[in-house]
Amino acid sequence: MSEPQGSEGTTQRLPVIEKAADTGGESDASRAPDAKTDEARGSGRFWSARRVPAGIVALLLFVVAGAFLYDIVAVRADRDAMAWRKDLARQLAERPLDDIWVLVGAGVAAALGLWLIVLALTPGLRAVLPMRRPHTDVRAGLHRAAAAMVLRDRAMEVSGVQAARVRVRRARADVRAVSHFRELDDVRADLDAALTEAIRGLGVARPHALSVHVARPGRKG
Repeated sequence: MSEPQGSEGTTQRLPVIEKAADTGGESDASRAPDAKTDEARGSGRFWSARRVPAGIVALLLFVVAGAFLYDIVAVRADRDAMAWRKDLARQLAERPLDDIWVLVGAGVAAALGLWLIVLALTPGLRAVLPMRRPHTDVRAGLHRAAAAMVLRDRAMEVSGVQAARVRVRRARADVRAVSHFRELDDVRADLDAALTEAIRGLGVARPHALSVHVARPGRKG
């Protein structure tokens, strides 16, 4: 599941809910202290399965290993080695380490290795916001697009707001509203109060900072 840096409030995505394994009949009373701790602490980000990078790496390894294995079996069967492997062995034996192509190949290999390490050590799924955990056996996440839509609908309920655009990032919610009547400062104050309460109501583990901009509609013609 991949996601851009921000999400517009125009589409709806369902929340993500994961349930852990059975706790063996443990009562709610025995889990109450841990539940309070988890609710206060929240939950970490969801980890991506990384299916596409894993599939690409597996396919490349399969092709390369298959080609080498076929050539080795052919040599064992008293056949000549393939021309590409002879040329590769000669190039590796004759080219110095400071050759430009050797350096380029090493740089590409190092970059790909670093990219794979970063993918392995980072959770991904930036589009899913972790929510608070009132129960230890349940993890929930809210898509940014759904959060943006909720905040946009709440902004449209404020008196004087003609249109609103909400962009939800990892740690901040940017709101740009157009007001066709009332003083801009009054509309901005009402938006701050309404959206601050709406952000708390989302139940995310780390409430977003709020940035509100209010302007008049542009002139036509």
